[in-house]
Amino acid sequence: MRDDTDQAVTHAESVKDAFNSPFHPFVLASTSIGQEGLDFHTWCHAVMHWNLPSNPVDLEQREGRVHRYKGHAVRKNIAEYYGLSALHSLAESADPWAQLFALAASQRKAGQSDLIPYWIFEEGTSRVERRVPILPYSKESIKFKRLKRELALYRIVFGQPRQEDLLFGLKHSGDESLTDMAQCLISLEPPKCDAP
Repeated sequence: MRDDTDQAVTHAESVKDAFNSPFHPFVLASTSIGQEGLDFHTWCHAVMHWNLPSNPVDLEQREGRVHRYKGHAVRKNIAEYYGLSALHSLAESADPWAQLFALAASQRKAGQSDLIPYWIFEEGTSRVERRVPILPYSKESIKFKRLKRELALYRIVFGQPRQEDLLFGLKHSGDESLTDMAQCLISLEPPKCDAP
């Protein structure tokens, strides 16, 4: 099933299909090759960076392979939080994930982003994990600290979730207050509609 026009697409699909399975280890080992175009979020919530990228955009691209809409960590958290008891009223032919996500969306607090629960659901123990095998006091450890600071700033500019890196950077730098930083945020969400 290969031809000159969609050879890359066929290869990408076969790689994705081979990787996505409900069995361990749920970890993606990534280099610069794995930065774009492949979605492994169905059964993976951890990225092992084989090497460090040169900039925060590439780091975000790599981690974006597993941090996706209704990703593995989000689904695990929703299942952990609501449990099987939330599915008792479900008809046998109905989609259990549709019911659980609808339940989580209905309990979203007023003013919370529409990213919740589909991209972010923190009421649980699962997180998208970043693993970087670097030696302490090496050049890579210094580069990794710089990369995390730059990633936090990148996320601020685009109003992105997952601000753990920002909080880590602020805790260790102390030269900007959280209220000052909050004024720099922009929201790329569409305006709220009051239509019935």
